[in-house]
Amino acid sequence: MTVELLPGVTGVLVLANGTVLQGVGVGATGDAVGEVCFNTAMTGYQEILTDPSYMSQIVAFTFPHMGNVGVNVEDIEQMSGSAETAARGAIFRDVPTAPANWRSEGDLDTWMKRRGVIGLAGVDTRALTRSIRENGMPHGVIAHSPTGEFDIPALIEKAKAWAGLEGLDLAKDASCLQPFVYDEGLWDWPEGYAKPASEPKYEVVVLDYGVKRNILRALTSIGARVTVVPAKTTAEDVLARKPDGVLLSNGPGDPAATGEYAVPEIKKLVESGVPVFGICLGHQMMARALGAKTVKMDQGHHGANHPVKDVTTGKVEIVSMNHGFTVDRDSLPEPVVETHVSLFDGTNAGIALKDKPVFSVQHHPEASPGPTDSLYLFERFAGYMDAAKKSAA
Repeated sequence: MTVELLPGVTGVLVLANGTVLQGVGVGATGDAVGEVCFNTAMTGYQEILTDPSYMSQIVAFTFPHMGNVGVNVEDIEQMSGSAETAARGAIFRDVPTAPANWRSEGDLDTWMKRRGVIGLAGVDTRALTRSIRENGMPHGVIAHSPTGEFDIPALIEKAKAWAGLEGLDLAKDASCLQPFVYDEGLWDWPEGYAKPASEPKYEVVVLDYGVKRNILRALTSIGARVTVVPAKTTAEDVLARKPDGVLLSNGPGDPAATGEYAVPEIKKLVESGVPVFGICLGHQMMARALGAKTVKMDQGHHGANHPVKDVTTGKVEIVSMNHGFTVDRDSLPEPVVETHVSLFDGTNAGIALKDKPVFSVQHHPEASPGPTDSLYLFERFAGYMDAAKKSAA
């Protein structure tokens, strides 16, 4: 296949169907393969590009201007790791602008180079978004070469050869290797991130499938002492820590694949009676542990402006979402009830057990797009832990 590159092209996105988008390379050089999705958020690009849930994905931003607020060390969502365990690439309408923000410690382009994130700018992101909306998330290779030299046929073959996210367990790679305690709270203007309570009210264990820092901060801010453990930690080891509650974190990949080892342990945690709260991938695996199914979505949900209805209260909240798999609502068995629904497409966004302190949501209550619309979920978790402690007294 012969593709004529335009003068000045230093970056390309090559899709498995042979489509080639040409533009200006940004960030790191080289190439990376992944699933191409679009994100509708207008802010938070640093948080998005460091979210482990985007592992093996290339993110096309629908908002045209990126780079305005720069980057800093505080807004990184990963606990550790590099672009290998977060977004592999980023696509922009315009070349990232120079930063102009009091919290900025550097510019986006340099930061992407340092992290190893490949970027492509100067492409029609509106057309790409429409294509994904109509045809689903394609497999693609993003490449940046300052010399403008690309082996397009080889890149097409690389995109075709990639197996995709279905059947892929990525949580084991995004997870921590050893348990650790996290002790930073939510942002408190103007001081910054809050310090933990001197006398924690709860002991919470987080099963790390690719956890975001702000989830841990939100837990600390409700008075929890937070211990993070690796994805393959057994229920017995979790319960041996005598937690007041357990959180199943977000993360990348196929919940069915990660569930091969995680679901049996989640079942044991549910049966133990300890309050359990799941978020995103944790929600999907909770559903599987309770007998439901998960399925791959065509375009997924990625953005910070998604309306979700809490059917238990009638409240509509604006949430952050990032998922390419969903819980099949028609497969929910008794005594599982649906608690939240996406108002974009009606897909499931939350479940709970009728008879146990167990619940989960598909969206990210810690991401604060509302900005505080969903933080009540952490308070709900605290209420479950209070009730459990009271009944055990």
